[in-house]
Amino acid sequence: MKRLVVYYSLEGNTQLMAEGMARILGADLLRLEPEKAYADKGAAKFIWGGRSAVMKEKPRLKPYYVKVADYDEIIIGFPVWASTFAPPIRTFVSENKTSLKKKRIATFACQAGNGAQKAFEKLKNYMEIEDFVATEIFINPKTKPSDENVEKRDDFCRELRIME
Repeated sequence: MKRLVVYYSLEGNTQLMAEGMARILGADLLRLEPEKAYADKGAAKFIWGGRSAVMKEKPRLKPYYVKVADYDEIIIGFPVWASTFAPPIRTFVSENKTSLKKKRIATFACQAGNGAQKAFEKLKNYMEIEDFVATEIFINPKTKPSDENVEKRDDFCRELRIME
């Protein structure tokens, strides 16, 4: 099975999980980068990022050279902003909606507080799909490393392998 891990990461939490999953699953990795980076410090981080998420913005992304149609399974990772998925994910889904509908989709979220379950529902509705084959939530895996996050990542990967 050919897999792609697609992610957006502001502070490195989602990146850490995505890179680990790609290594474990032998998947390709696609990091989404907006042309105009989001603030990563201070009040601007929360105001601009939260507003962008709530307003359902689709920021322009730096070019990426991946064909979603070439993959059987897509794993989408994002930080939770204002109880929804980060805007670069919205752009990626919009640009690849037709191809994504034909794929097995799994998703994971990184958060400091809560909102991931709502974010999964919003992403599922935006993608217009029935359900994800697997979901997982990680709490600050980079900024507050824990054995629990590593175990959850490994279990998530095992679950995806079992479903092959």
